[in-house]
Amino acid sequence: MMVWSINLLVLAIGILIVGMIKPHWILFWMEKPKRIAIIILSVVLFMAAAVMFGEANKEKQQKSTTQIEELSPKTTDKVPTVKVEAVNEEKKEGE
Repeated sequence: MMVWSINLLVLAIGILIVGMIKPHWILFWMEKPKRIAIIILSVVLFMAAAVMFGEANKEKQQKSTTQIEELSPKTTDKVPTVKVEAVNEEKKEGE
């Protein structure tokens, strides 16, 4: 998805540049295309590319964190824990 977003960004920039020079090349079905239509189309494509890039980045980051969690060994406490009840019983016995 990351590659698609970059390709869409390049397409949006290309449409903007070509459309500003010759709008009829992009909007060939219109008799007298205006440059504002080219700007709107380029902005929409740019926003779609930005959203796709953000989602791909987020997905990539989530995958890397899950892989790190899977690779890290589970550590256990090396120090034995004592229950509070056992400690209280020992105190009572000592008194």
